[in-house]
Order: sequence, then C-alpha cells, then structure tokens
Amino acid sequence: MAKFFFILAALCAVNTFHLASANVSGPAVFCYYDSRSYLRETQAKMLPSDMDPALSFCTHLVYGYAGLDAATNKMVSLNPKLDLDQGHANFRVVTQLKKKFPTMKVLLSVGGGADLELEDSYKYNTVLETPESRAVFINSASVILKNYGFDGLDLAWQFPTLKPKKIRGKISSLWHGFKKLFKTRPVDEHAEEHKEQFGKFVQEMKNALRHDNMILTASVLPNINSSLYFDIHAIMSHIDYAILHGYDYMTPKRNPKEADYTSPLYELLERNPEFNINFLTSYWLKNGFPIQKLILAIPTFGRAWKLDSDSAISGVPPLHTDGPAPEGPYTKHEGLLSYPEICTKLNNPANQKGLHTYLRKVTDPSKRYGTYAFRAPDDNGDNGLWVSYEDSDTAANKVGYIKAKGLAGVAIVDLSLDDFRGLCSGDKYPILRSAKYRL
Repeated sequence: MAKFFFILAALCAVNTFHLASANVSGPAVFCYYDSRSYLRETQAKMLPSDMDPALSFCTHLVYGYAGLDAATNKMVSLNPKLDLDQGHANFRVVTQLKKKFPTMKVLLSVGGGADLELEDSYKYNTVLETPESRAVFINSASVILKNYGFDGLDLAWQFPTLKPKKIRGKISSLWHGFKKLFKTRPVDEHAEEHKEQFGKFVQEMKNALRHDNMILTASVLPNINSSLYFDIHAIMSHIDYAILHGYDYMTPKRNPKEADYTSPLYELLERNPEFNINFLTSYWLKNGFPIQKLILAIPTFGRAWKLDSDSAISGVPPLHTDGPAPEGPYTKHEGLLSYPEICTKLNNPANQKGLHTYLRKVTDPSKRYGTYAFRAPDDNGDNGLWVSYEDSDTAANKVGYIKAKGLAGVAIVDLSLDDFRGLCSGDKYPILRSAKYRL
C-alpha cells in the first residue's frame, strides 16, 4: 500500500511540474521574421543573427514564408537559395537558434501574402478540394518541418481577400446596400465548400504533426473574411493558436484615393463597422473560439499615401490622396515604411532640415484608433505624405486591449520592420519591447 501511495504522489508531482512548465513563460509572444529582409540592402538588410537582442522576448519565432507549388500541391521554399542547405540554409540557421534560446519554439509559416504568383492566385483554395491533394501538401510539409528541425507550422493561408470599399456616409451606404440586392459578385463562389475543406485540412494536418508533438497555428491574414473561410468549431480543437492579423484595413494599394487609419482598435465614425480589431476579435470569441488560444498581431510598419493639392491640409483622416507614397530609403517598397523610416522623418530638431522635410506626428488620446503623421504638400502640390503607423505607445495600447480581453498573447509582424538597429532612440526593437513589457 505504501508503495502505491508513493507512486501516486510521484505521478502527481510530475503532472504538477508539467502544468507549471507549460505556464512558466506567461503570455505568448510570437515574433515573425520575414526572410525577404535578408535580401534588402543597407540598413534594412536583416540576418538571422540580428534577431539576437529580440529573441529573449519571444516565446515563438515564426519564419516566413514557405509557399505552395500549384503543379505538385507540395509545400516548397519560395527561395531555395536562401532557405535550403544548398544555399544559405536559413531554415536550419533559424531552428538552430533554439540552442541559444532553448525555451523558444520555431515555426515555419506558409503563405502569408508572400506567395504572389498571380496566375495561381486560387491555388490555396484548389489544394483543399480533394483528400489526395491535401495529403500531398501535408506529407511534404511534414518532411520539411522534421528535416530542418521546426517545432510546427503556421497556416497563413492565402484565401481570396475582400474587395476594397469606399468610405461612405449613411445615405450613400444605404443606397449602396440597396444596389447590392440586385447585383453581387462573390469573391469566391465556392467559399462554403472551401470553408468545410479547410476545416478537414486543419484536422488532417494536426493529426500528421501530433506524432512529433508539433505545434499548428492558423493566421487570419488582413482582409480575409473569417465568416467565409474559417469554421471555428471545426478547427478550434486542432490548432494551438489562432493569430488575428488585425491591420491593413486600408492600404495605398487597395485604397489609392483615400487614406485612413490602417489598424484601429474600435469602429470609426461612418466607416465600415467590420474594419477594426475589436470586431474581428469579438467575432472569434462569440463563435466559441477558446480565449486562451487567441493571439492579436501588431504590425511594425506604416502604410503611406501621397498627399496632393486636393488633400485636406489638416491631415485628419479620411482624406483624399494620390496613390501610394514613394518608397522609403531602406525597404524600397512604395506605400510602406518601416518604423525607423518613419521615426527619422518626424518633426524634431535632429530630423528637421528644412520646410517640407519632416512629418508632424498626431497622437490619439482616446487610444482607440492609432497614430498618424503627415506633411502637407508644398506650393506646387508635391512632397505631401500621410502615414498611419504603430509605435511604442500604440503597441502598448493594443497590449492593454489584449490584457483586458484576456487573450493569450501578442504577435509582432515583423521583426525586420521594427527598429532592429536602434536608429530612432538607440534602443533596438522598441515596438517589441513595449509590447512585451506591457504584457
């Protein structure tokens, strides 16, 4: 009898230790690393070794991005020379970071908006449609994950995005809704089938990963309608986390003629009531998704528009614009500015070099919508700029929302667009640090 109680006590101790170990790190912090930053030049070039100051804050590192070969239905590297052993072997380099950060899990993300072959724009739907094509993808993914030592997979599935909508007043919105009764053009005529098939795919993927105790997460990318493609009840038992990418509701590419807050926490007056983080989060929670599995993603970049002579000089959004702003000096991507590209343009004595060279920062005392900065165009209607972006303060506000809601944690998207060199204030990764400290 004494031996029985001794064994029982030992089992209880082991179980208690397991539970304590699972919660020792506290809230989850997912840190995304977009491998395309490896190919940038000058100050924007980011090597895996540049992540060292950040990784002590991260519970999970997500390497992006793998893609889908439409011809074979296999998961593949989007840049074999960068990712695979015959090149720079980045897949293996990032998983070996666990030697220095042993509690961190390293995931590979597939899709993420990086797999942009226009001729195969619906391939992420097509691969779902038969058990055979799903099995091919799952087997290929499992091989890559195991061969390179990843701890799991992030399904940043590239479902068709919602079409951009104009900003309308109430009367205009009513008329537009009336017209839609007679003419609709669905983004995906087979959305219901693809929703059901994605649910089966998630279950099959998790079954394949379970044997090796791997993690499976699902990312809800910007402008993807959750109600169309995610059967929450079908997938919630088979994914470890759902990561809500609640940003890019407005972008210069999708909305070239009107600039607005890109990642508001709450609904804005006379805007689409679904274009905010609270709506997205509430939808998942109201449909029964476990709160302890829900992650909110915060971007580290801004979306920038070009102002012209027709733009309101006050800078208050929404306002008329003339397409994407010119590319920044580091990222070289029109309409997108990394945080250091923004902070070095803000109006302060160190940056101010003359009229029309700096940006005026406008904060949000309500902590509901976000921060923006702008520069009015000159007398010729040139050099105008408006950018909606995240900084340390807005990141902290969003983590405050995460804590108030009781969500599982935060995702930083991504490390390469945070100030990883400390150009703004000397502190590296200020957005990540602010988010982590507020947690």
